[in-house]
Amino acid sequence: MSFCCGASMIGTKGTLKHIRTHIHNVPILFCPVCHRVDIHYLIENEYEILAEYAHGDGADEVDFQDYVEQQGKALLENCVNHENEDPMDVALNQIDMALDLLSFAKQIGDEEWQRELKNRLVILSGRRKKLKQRRTSV
Repeated sequence: MSFCCGASMIGTKGTLKHIRTHIHNVPILFCPVCHRVDIHYLIENEYEILAEYAHGDGADEVDFQDYVEQQGKALLENCVNHENEDPMDVALNQIDMALDLLSFAKQIGDEEWQRELKNRLVILSGRRKKLKQRRTSV
């Protein structure tokens, strides 16, 4: 499981740019709060090799799936949430985890972590509110 801003990141696939080459369908981890993107740790080496070769060949675009055999479901098994889940479920799950972590941070007296988690909760609550408004306006 990968963490950012005090809680888990969402597993998905995305397009990354290496110099001038766009690499599509790269397994990544995405933070719904600060929008940090990390290449999934299981494919970091493969990504770097493909990116260097593609750039060296002058390719504008490549599809990661065409060149790298992925371990299937194992790549996203350690992710608590995935992009294809209902956004409201993701937001609620992230809020629950942040509240659990906030409780723990209070127990151990880590004030900086508590501030980070409270900030995360403000952002996630805003996201939940927007999702709720979208559902009622449809």
